Amino acid sequence: MPPDVCVVVPTIREYECVRAYVENAREHGFDVSRLQFVLVTEDFCETEAMREMLDELGVSGEVFDGSRREAWYEREGVAEFGHLVPAASHAETSFGLLYLWAHDESEYGVFIDDDTRPHEAFDFFGRHLRNLGDERERKRAGEDGRSTTSEREGSGEIRELRSDERWVNVLHENFAEHGLYPRGYPYSAMAETVETGTTAASDAVASQGLWTNVPDLDAVRILMDGDLRGQATTRLSRTDYGEPFVVAPGHYLTVCSMNLAFRREVVPAFYQLPMDDNPWGIGRFDDIWSGVFLKRACDVLGKQVVTGYPLCEHDKAPRSTFDDLANEAPALECNEHLWEVVDGVGGGRESYAGVYAAMADALSTGDFSGYANGAFLNHVGEHMHDWLACLDALAPGSVPRATSAPVADD
Repeated sequence: MPPDVCVVVPTIREYECVRAYVENAREHGFDVSRLQFVLVTEDFCETEAMREMLDELGVSGEVFDGSRREAWYEREGVAEFGHLVPAASHAETSFGLLYLWAHDESEYGVFIDDDTRPHEAFDFFGRHLRNLGDERERKRAGEDGRSTTSEREGSGEIRELRSDERWVNVLHENFAEHGLYPRGYPYSAMAETVETGTTAASDAVASQGLWTNVPDLDAVRILMDGDLRGQATTRLSRTDYGEPFVVAPGHYLTVCSMNLAFRREVVPAFYQLPMDDNPWGIGRFDDIWSGVFLKRACDVLGKQVVTGYPLCEHDKAPRSTFDDLANEAPALECNEHLWEVVDGVGGGRESYAGVYAAMADALSTGDFSGYANGAFLNHVGEHMHDWLACLDALAPGSVPRATSAPVADD
């Protein structure tokens, strides 16, 4: 059988992280023949060494630098959409989504950042796939005695969180000790009151694993934590996390792509947005904003985003906190309001593409002149429409046309 799990690793430095993930898979008895690695890199990187590493590890995979990406676009007949994936940007994970969409044998995608390693306590790929309801993994885990009843049978309950601000801090556990909010969490939603209940564990289409060691914070919060090297002085451990959870419909959360698995079906609503190479100099919100759009689509379609396990260890390399601030600051005001623009949009649509098209309409045609750099939201909306067109060009007929359902509040 061909690989059915496409593992996307954007990297210009620490590509050797792949070794740790393959080793973790083998240690836990995960079938590595299911994995297809896609390393997204640049022409100035050690592409040949990356290919040799994949061969040495005995895993399937390809390495795409800028030249190979351009050749791939030409070969697949989508060269006109090359602008969707910025070079030398974390947002080039979107190339992995295009690759996944063009290879319909892949049922799952996994994003891994090159400054992470799997936490030793977790079966990394196995846990992600069990979160997504993969029957092969649930059966294997059940036979090995490693799963809970809900993992094994795909039934049972999971924690469901909501807050009076309609945003849930994914770092809410042990908040009294560390006081952290993750990158992308709106400042206006701070000091929220979180309510915890339970809901049926079903229909999960994305699995967000969290992180130990260096927390994923924005530059302002890193500065407030007293660090000028882009890392924050506070560190997280496994004891800072409880059991996995979902966020209630109509409520939002930050989605970080450094440790994330998803079903192929969400790709139309999961474009990693055009950052860094834009006239506004905006970066660092590609996965955050794509997570907002995905959550809205999931709410409309009755799907879930599971957050928590498996953990990874985040060993963020030192860099100037002020460089990150320069990339984030132009979009901080837009980040406060983006979710309000798409909240309630797309009700009645019956596909990810339909909901996404409605959100793209709201952004591309909206008047955001009252926000600093508000025109960037129009720019994002236009790229979202191009994203759907590109997917349809890659696999004609694969993206359902938007219905005539209402775009306004449902």
